[in-house]
Amino acid sequence: MNARQSAGSTATAGSTATARTTYREALREGLREALRGDPRVFLMGEDVGRYGGCFGVSLGLLEEFGPDRIRDTPLSESAFVGAGIGAALGGLRPVVEIMTVNFSLLALDQIMNNAATLLHMSGGQLNVPIVIRMTTGAGRQLAAQHSHSLEGWYAHIPGIRVLTPATVDDARHMLAAALDDPDPVVLFEHGSLYNEEGDLDATIDSVGLDSAAVRRPGTDVSVVTYGGSLPKAMAAAEALAEDGISAEVVDLRSLRPLDDATVLESVARTHRAVIVDEGWRSGSLSAEIAARIMERSFYELDAPVQRLCSQEVPIPYARQLEEAALPQPASIVAAVRQAVA
Repeated sequence: MNARQSAGSTATAGSTATARTTYREALREGLREALRGDPRVFLMGEDVGRYGGCFGVSLGLLEEFGPDRIRDTPLSESAFVGAGIGAALGGLRPVVEIMTVNFSLLALDQIMNNAATLLHMSGGQLNVPIVIRMTTGAGRQLAAQHSHSLEGWYAHIPGIRVLTPATVDDARHMLAAALDDPDPVVLFEHGSLYNEEGDLDATIDSVGLDSAAVRRPGTDVSVVTYGGSLPKAMAAAEALAEDGISAEVVDLRSLRPLDDATVLESVARTHRAVIVDEGWRSGSLSAEIAARIMERSFYELDAPVQRLCSQEVPIPYARQLEEAALPQPASIVAAVRQAVA
């Protein structure tokens, strides 16, 4: 496995220890380690303290670290994101939790016009080392207002880093790397992943933030995805393998900066690409990735690039309609079959 396939991980030689954990628990342990390791780090957001976080990620941290470092905030995203930016400018390392991505729109002015621009507008004098966490994605019957996948919008903004951890190892270690970044980092946690279990590799002590990862090698087609769509892509690859189709699955991990080199290397091996993106198709991240493949690897392609996105409707509440609106393993299989036909 090469450096890109291992996603920039640092491991201790000689040990292969693993521990079974959930994505939620891995995130919590990453927060706990950050709070223990640096007194400048604190967590703030709605219900992150006594309630333990809307999705239970910060459960128990208030009792362990106290109210000065685990801060419940008023229901005003613009206010507490702005306070986090001010704290970062003052030398602290705030981790700001926004419940779901739709609420982040209430703080978009703070994120885009302040956090993302202050370094540039100050002539390099003002870094804003803030980490903003939020839940994204559909598939949990939370209806249209709480089922957005807007991470592609944020990937459009210069001045911020956009991360989408999809595995327990990335959930565990991306926060530490993000806090080491002197500039703003927006970290998207797909809500469908919180209960997912995986083997946490105890030999890994850090992960890189600039590299995509080949989660499954293949020879016939590159399936490019990220976040909550990764397990679906892996399931589709398993089903395709039973029919003799070898799908390589690429986990983007970072949407800004985008590691298109790993994507292009994969396409050079397989000569076909299917991009799975839970965002809406029009103006989507999948369109950007497809354009980069066409611009730089056109002559490597044996078939047009395929894109599989959510249907262009508000995400329905009814389970069967919601499932029909989102990319699913079966629809990924169908898109791959079309690409390799």
